[in-house]
Amino acid sequence: MLQRSGYEVITAEDGKQASQELAKPDGPRLALIDWMMPELDGPGVCREVRAMHTDSYVYILLLTSKESSEDVVNGLEAGADDYLTKPCHPAELQARLHTGRRILQLEDRLVEAREEMRFKATHDALTSLWDRGAILFLLQGELNRSLRENLPISLLLCDIDYFKRINDTHGHHVGDEVLQEVSTRLLDAVRSNDAVGRYGGEEFLIVLGGCDREHLEERAEAVRSSISALPFATEQGLIPVSLSIGALTVTRWDKSISIGQILQQVDRALYEAKASGRNRVVYADNSPVGRAAY
Repeated sequence: MLQRSGYEVITAEDGKQASQELAKPDGPRLALIDWMMPELDGPGVCREVRAMHTDSYVYILLLTSKESSEDVVNGLEAGADDYLTKPCHPAELQARLHTGRRILQLEDRLVEAREEMRFKATHDALTSLWDRGAILFLLQGELNRSLRENLPISLLLCDIDYFKRINDTHGHHVGDEVLQEVSTRLLDAVRSNDAVGRYGGEEFLIVLGGCDREHLEERAEAVRSSISALPFATEQGLIPVSLSIGALTVTRWDKSISIGQILQQVDRALYEAKASGRNRVVYADNSPVGRAAY
């Protein structure tokens, strides 16, 4: 009857198997559970399901021949969302399952709204990259991890060359297009576990966890060339865009050195890249204005 109504039905031979099926990441979210079952009874299944820390809610309809108020209360307190007394009318079963589907759909919408709010709270609205606060938080986490695991960490502070000229010549809408395309190319140029954030107006901070000085030059050059290799297609036509980049590797972080001091160091390297012609990478340990000895 359930299959004729459009449900995909998974049956379980006993309560333990039912609990295992419902524990799977892609398991059913709507469960019709008999009270009396081998291995584990219906309330026991309810308790096990509710003890699981899953991202998706499972709606449980308990099917029972027990009619006393005490039994019904026990079933609901065990974690059942609703119950039906056997024998039940098929139309009533359908209606109660439909109620469960509505509740699951509502939960899905609430989860989606929560995730959207969480995303907006940590991401830049224009580029969808991590915002300044979030990227600095991630940087702190990577520094802590590098200290625990004795791993290097590298930073790239990137600035779009002549961005004001782009805005003044082509308009702020085109400037926004450039910022969005730069963001896309930066994400494509780094690993999935690297973090890219919009640090300021046209500045971007990239955190490369586990990247040592030996590999930094290759990574930094890949980022730089990802922007300058091809002009940007905008509503005003093709526009050449390039980045100036300050780069720094922290090999042994000392907690007495603040994030502010580290960022000041890489910012000096960026300044040197701008001053020496733009569209290039300057490494803090090679820059005459500072060194990376952390």
